[in-house]
Amino acid sequence: MAVGARSGHDDPEERHGPPETPPGMTEHSASATDGDGDSSEGGGTDRKQQKSFWKELPLLIGIALLLALLIKTFLVQAFSIPSESMMNTLQRGDRVLVDKLTPWFGSEPERGEVVVFHDPGGWLEGEPTPEPNALQRFLSFIGLMPSAEDKDLIKRAIAVGGDTVECKKGGPVKVNGKALDEPYLNPGSTACDDMPFGPFKVPDDKIWVMGDNRQNSQDSRYHMEDVNRGFVPVEKVVGRAVVVAWPLDRWSALPVPDTFDQPGINAAATALPAVPAALGLAGAVPVVLWRRRLTAGRTAG
Repeated sequence: MAVGARSGHDDPEERHGPPETPPGMTEHSASATDGDGDSSEGGGTDRKQQKSFWKELPLLIGIALLLALLIKTFLVQAFSIPSESMMNTLQRGDRVLVDKLTPWFGSEPERGEVVVFHDPGGWLEGEPTPEPNALQRFLSFIGLMPSAEDKDLIKRAIAVGGDTVECKKGGPVKVNGKALDEPYLNPGSTACDDMPFGPFKVPDDKIWVMGDNRQNSQDSRYHMEDVNRGFVPVEKVVGRAVVVAWPLDRWSALPVPDTFDQPGINAAATALPAVPAALGLAGAVPVVLWRRRLTAGRTAG
């Protein structure tokens, strides 16, 4: 009897087989129930992930907008070309990216660079200004779209502070006596036949700018009677245009042409400060010699 009782009521800890299937339920139906339970838990996790994503989305958008605003303010900004004054280098409707970082470190425009600058004083007077909608204003504010309201211009810096610049009718532009070879001029354009100028010296902290489409560019030559005498103050320069970014089939860099690197173009600009120094040295020599003689006489006496 003891043996029979033992065989009919095994202790739970002594069981080694699979758990018994409850009455009325087959093994297949039990497995199906377990599977449904797992699916339910998985669905709950997916819903939690979706809720978490939608909660984080505003934060991600805010961070993206903040980064775009910082990039536009301190690093790079897009500008639209509204006219034909820089053809064929730049076409109407092109979008250029302007480097705004280097000016923060004290860098100033150099000869040959294509620069964007604020209106230095009445250059755009009378020009129509398009009225952007709310979306365009917002995208312009964060730098994802060129501003339509800013009074900005784009030209090529030809001469910088200390340079002597001139151009006679039928001749080339000369900087510090060096004639410029200007392959970037729009075909059919002359260097300055429509408006010869100079020679004159560019004041410190100012630049002389000209368009590549000379006969269709209201550049420094046409504003020599204004408060800045046609020069653009360096403080008005937004930055250097470094690349044509749109349309994609016109993607290209905007390097400084080789003509601005020719030997001697810097000589005249840097030699001017040396002249007063040399005159000062020549005048100081007799004074030093006279003082030495005077000192020697007093010692001998």
